[in-house]
Amino acid sequence: MKRRQKHNSLLKTKTFFKWIGVPLLVIFAVTNCQVLLLRFLNPPSTSFLLLDSVRKGGPSTKPLTLRYWCPLNEISPYLRKAVLAGEDQRFLSHRGFDFIELEEAVRELAKKGTKRGASTITMQVARTVYLWPGRSWVRKAAEAYYTVLIELYWPKKRILEVYLNTVDWGTGVVGAEAAARRYFHVSCRHVSKVQAASLAAILPSPHKWSPLRPNRQVQRRKIKILRDMDKMPLL
Repeated sequence: MKRRQKHNSLLKTKTFFKWIGVPLLVIFAVTNCQVLLLRFLNPPSTSFLLLDSVRKGGPSTKPLTLRYWCPLNEISPYLRKAVLAGEDQRFLSHRGFDFIELEEAVRELAKKGTKRGASTITMQVARTVYLWPGRSWVRKAAEAYYTVLIELYWPKKRILEVYLNTVDWGTGVVGAEAAARRYFHVSCRHVSKVQAASLAAILPSPHKWSPLRPNRQVQRRKIKILRDMDKMPLL
């Protein structure tokens, strides 16, 4: 009787490992390779661009690729500082999750009933490069998982470089070089301090806001970013 119970228990363990354990190990290996690879290679596209290609023209459509890539040390220092000032001021001190910002967002939601983003630059890279748009718990869990991997494998300079080259800066505008050319007709290498603050100010809502025609909210953000830029480190 005991031998039969042990045999049944062993069969259940093997079945569990076959149907649950093996797929999990494969997912773990693939995702780790995905993230480790992009520490050294620039992504040719992002998951958001690929999904956009499918939405616009179906699976047979040629996938959209990243048109420009600018190394971090060639991007205007003003733009690097402005993005940190506007999007993630504790970028160097956290490991992917800014719990101080998250606490403030929860407090603001409870007091004023207004939602405030608490995503770090690393979290934004995780969802833009690897994931899909959405607010489901599955997506949020995947985002957290990729955030941990990115912080584990990439140095902070690489995270910022990938962010600046893949971030959505408006309809058809992806990355710092595309944004600088579209809005100011210069390379991202030559973006001025005011231009940098203008670009960083619209990042929370790049499809509704414009650096060329700033509304009051964008103008307030721009002024704050200009004030905070000098406190930001230059990566």
